Amino acid sequence: MVDFLFVEWLGKPVWMWLGFHVLIAALLAFDLGLLHRDKEHEIGVRESLGLTAFYLTLGLAFGGFIWWELGWQAGEEYVTGLVVEKSLSMDNVFVIAMILTGLAIPRAAQHRVLLWGILAAVVLRGLMIGLGAALVHQVHWILSFFAAFLIYAGLKILFSGEEEQGDFGNSATVRWFRRRFRVTPELHGQKFAVRKADPKTGRKALWFTPMALALVLVNGADVIFAVDSVPAIFAITTDTFVVYTSNIFAILGLRALYFALAAMVDRFAYLKTALAFILMFIGLKIVVADTFGLVDVPPWVFLVVTVVLLAGGVFYSLWRTRREGKAAPEPALPEREARAHRA
Repeated sequence: MVDFLFVEWLGKPVWMWLGFHVLIAALLAFDLGLLHRDKEHEIGVRESLGLTAFYLTLGLAFGGFIWWELGWQAGEEYVTGLVVEKSLSMDNVFVIAMILTGLAIPRAAQHRVLLWGILAAVVLRGLMIGLGAALVHQVHWILSFFAAFLIYAGLKILFSGEEEQGDFGNSATVRWFRRRFRVTPELHGQKFAVRKADPKTGRKALWFTPMALALVLVNGADVIFAVDSVPAIFAITTDTFVVYTSNIFAILGLRALYFALAAMVDRFAYLKTALAFILMFIGLKIVVADTFGLVDVPPWVFLVVTVVLLAGGVFYSLWRTRREGKAAPEPALPEREARAHRA
């Protein structure tokens, strides 16, 4: 049994993979079993920021373990990957906020959708990273394809303009789900499914609730965003263990980050521009450094560029929205003059 723990799997001993998954399982059990035993508890901004800091600190501490066990370069790549993945996940947060609002999921129930969504995301990201690692190690030109895709994704975000929020409650996915399955029009507490009488047959049958619809859409959104983030992390490192662990720790903090940012979605209108530049920078790095071998770009450069662009996007958004908020009351002046004229 002891010998089995030191057998290498995907380039690392089995004990490292098992230990990491035991840690993740313990964190999820702690979150679900202890932090949120009260199902009616609403997570406020202060609590959300505290949880975000907790998960970020834990993620960085795990980076210290990687540095100790695998060396300085692996530790640097892990921390860079964690920051990049956390940055790219912010856009996902805003989409999730629109989904939960569109389906009228109460704030007290949102943490349950997000927690089960994270469980599914861990599995889905694992499959996508496993596929990506196999492609990178066997098909060398796949990194050039990743580069083209990342540059395209960045340009698309940059020039797509203002996106409409959309009616997620009446989206094509929701309509398809309602046609294929029984879905209750109302919530049943925080349950994803209930048993109730079918109006056609009168017999008890399984019905899904809007909570289940929200879970499907949230997981779909994560898959879409993973298409951008997984190629981005492979541009930093091709070490499967580093790629996987940095992704999972970024996802773990996503739920906590959601409750801090969801209430301020309108204040981060220009964050997408920063994320677009991050994607394009990563894509150009692959072209310059990996495809043509012109320049060696160390991981810390990714870290610095990502932090600078992200901080710039956040502060510029807050500054612009604050100015626009102050300017908004000015049009009331002509209205007062019109009232005076009518009087």
